Amino acid sequence: MFIQTIKTSGLAHLSYFVASGNKAVVIDPRRDIDIYLDIAKENECDITHIIETHRNEDLISGAPILSEFVNAEVLHGPNADGEVLYATTVKEGHQVRIGNLTLEVIETPGHTKDSICILVFDNDFDQGPVGIFTGDTLFVGDVGRTDFYPEESEHVAGLLYDSLQKIKAKAAASIIYPAHGAGSVCGDGMAEREFSTVQHEIMNNPLMGINEREEFIQQKITEHHYQPPYFSDMERLNMQGAPAYATFQMTSSVQVEQLENMRQQGYVLIDVRPIESYLGAHIPNSCCLPIDMITAYAGWLFSLNDKLVIIADDQNMARYAALHFARIGFDNIEHYFSTNMAMVAAKGSCFSTIDAVNAEQVKQLLKDDWHLLDVRKITEYEPIHIEGSEHIFLGHLADKISALSPDDKFITMCASGIRATVAAAYLQAKGYNNVKVFLGSIGAWQSKNYPVIKPN
Repeated sequence: MFIQTIKTSGLAHLSYFVASGNKAVVIDPRRDIDIYLDIAKENECDITHIIETHRNEDLISGAPILSEFVNAEVLHGPNADGEVLYATTVKEGHQVRIGNLTLEVIETPGHTKDSICILVFDNDFDQGPVGIFTGDTLFVGDVGRTDFYPEESEHVAGLLYDSLQKIKAKAAASIIYPAHGAGSVCGDGMAEREFSTVQHEIMNNPLMGINEREEFIQQKITEHHYQPPYFSDMERLNMQGAPAYATFQMTSSVQVEQLENMRQQGYVLIDVRPIESYLGAHIPNSCCLPIDMITAYAGWLFSLNDKLVIIADDQNMARYAALHFARIGFDNIEHYFSTNMAMVAAKGSCFSTIDAVNAEQVKQLLKDDWHLLDVRKITEYEPIHIEGSEHIFLGHLADKISALSPDDKFITMCASGIRATVAAAYLQAKGYNNVKVFLGSIGAWQSKNYPVIKPN
């Protein structure tokens, strides 16, 4: 028997392949399902069941896709916000047996109303559950967010408290297997490690340590989480079942001369290279979104209906970027441009740059009518920021850009300069020509011991 963790970069999503004998269960699969098929083949296992611990908001579920490939039953918890068309509803106590393992459902609403956790029993030892798949109910160092039902905020926070007490009572000695790790939008306080036990979380997880229901509720309803617009699309697709991922097949790069015509026809040019490459030289009017930021910000800055052209170092990079886009529903990608900006320039084609400035330069520029635009999360900005800076969360830039004058001069900043580069590129692509990037951002500013605002 074995449990294999499958980590999806960008999303910090964790899915699991659970096997015993020659049978297997997959828990919370992602849209690109080849890895589960490969593991099954390597271990000569038949996937008999697929379990979703909850309705996913931040990625497309691979459950209906994998089910169709292997003819396995999909199990989903009760009280979903609508009918999950491809799944069988299971309730508290439902069991699935594979080899020497028994998986048992417990209902744990709170993060979503249909959330469940899965207890894992080793049938050779009568010692209670040895593991628990906690979905988005319990993480390593944090617990699930409860802001998806704003009109019932106190009620669902209370449900999560009750669910955590159930986990404490039923699985105190168990290893936990959450659906996300550090970097996920589903929590802010997750640890970098992906291993823990319920007992360890009881002793060390701040929210698991709250023993008063009302105190827990008040803590949860004062949290701040962002909800990207694409979450509603994920919810819809994960109720009806999304189609299989169509692998990016474009075999040749478009020509540089075509890019401007394509942009004028409505295509969005997205450069997925590292920010250092983008800052050095890039295709005019292209946006910057490095691969590891696609799943975090594409759904904020672009629409699922947008037709995208990926600008990358080569086809492999373009294909990898297309996969990241597809995991959150961006399927309108048929073209890429394999860029070598030195060759582009050598052929006489136009290119653009964005100035990167350091802390000393920023300090001087602020005396000359430059506006400092901080694009960090509000939970980063409020504890510490530079006096006079304007805050617009990067995810809100598309909605709030109209409030910024194209005639003004902007310096974008964040924690290090990566998100600031994405913001500056977005502004430049929208016609804001006086833009610079504060490379190093708040970290560089503090290293110089320049003054900051730290509200009490």
